[in-house]
Amino acid sequence: MFRLGELREGLAAYAASFDPALITAEEAASVVREAAAIEKMAGAVKALAAARVAETAVWQRGGDPTPAHYLARASGTSVGAAKETLEAGKRLPALPKVATAARQGRLSAQQVAAVADAASADPGAEERLVEQATGGASLGELKEECARTKAAALPDQQARHQAAHARRCARRRRLNEVEGEIIYRTTLDEIAEVWAVLQGYATAAFKTARAEGRREPPEAYAADGMLAMARAAAAPAAPTPAAGGAAAADASPAAKPKPAPAKIVVRIDWDALLRGFPIEGEVCEIAGIGPVPVGVVRTMMATGDAFLAAVVTKGVDVVTVAHLGRRATVYQQTGLDWLSPGCSREGCNRTDGLEVDHRADWAETKITLLRFLDRLCDHDHDLKTRHGWALVDGVGKRPMVPPDHPQHPNNANPNAPPGQAGAA
Repeated sequence: MFRLGELREGLAAYAASFDPALITAEEAASVVREAAAIEKMAGAVKALAAARVAETAVWQRGGDPTPAHYLARASGTSVGAAKETLEAGKRLPALPKVATAARQGRLSAQQVAAVADAASADPGAEERLVEQATGGASLGELKEECARTKAAALPDQQARHQAAHARRCARRRRLNEVEGEIIYRTTLDEIAEVWAVLQGYATAAFKTARAEGRREPPEAYAADGMLAMARAAAAPAAPTPAAGGAAAADASPAAKPKPAPAKIVVRIDWDALLRGFPIEGEVCEIAGIGPVPVGVVRTMMATGDAFLAAVVTKGVDVVTVAHLGRRATVYQQTGLDWLSPGCSREGCNRTDGLEVDHRADWAETKITLLRFLDRLCDHDHDLKTRHGWALVDGVGKRPMVPPDHPQHPNNANPNAPPGQAGAA
């Protein structure tokens, strides 16, 4: 502990004299990397020490009701974040690969919590999850894979789903003198249902903004969509058509058609559908949302909802479907939603406002093959079309590299047609 105090004093001296204006941009980037590694190492030490404190009566000396409240007060974090840290600290001794990566500064506190949670359910997945966490995957991508791993490892998914539904809640809170937030918590299938409707209104908000020359992040359009959805629900009912079928002349805005919900894509393996639960390597999830029990998927499929699409892996091989138009067919779009529920760039976990990209320029090929389509967020699509960046060869999530990178498709394949990797 004395040495830890010395480290703190040394870091305090460095922080007190640090002036970013006196270093180059490259040096600043190096400082960011080193500081991040130190922060991760300190997080691992804190989690392990906090778990030790929780085993004793030390945490009670300050009058805190639980060890999590003690840690939240000591760390200046929320109680929820403190609980996550404590759980990770308790699990680390049984997960040597996670603990080593955390002690080396290669895993953040949030990555440790996600991997430790999933690896505790499936110890055999520990090394794979650590490699994904340290290999460039974003936190969102890592959490999705951890959720998949945990869902395949834990029994009785239906009972867990019912328990989660029993914990559902919606509440609002004030953040400051001008802002507040609404928190809605329920099962993933109900989240998907609500979000699909909201996305219809968000798309309408995006189109309005584009017509007015405004450009805002997708989260802002989602917020506008939520308000529009609430106002539409509160609006008076549409007027009853007059005799002969003519609508009332003074129809209110409520009579306007409501935006169509976004499509919900369910991904499930045929064997899992028949068996009633997935095993390792099989998928049963709502694309872009996460794993759900097979019983939930069966219920959703039985509704006949026109905005629900189910992709079963032993059905038609969607990868081979092709047509001669520039745009993907509805069938291909569903397949693309299944293969790429989020941005195809590794490290990007955007799932809203994605754009379909032709890996090979359609103007040259005059054909649309599903296996040559990717989905990119607007930022990454702009990098590709305007600055020559490209996804490395392959399918699914993969790195995006600049034009001079050796893994850029044009460099990896010198005979590729000019512009193949950079055209939209």
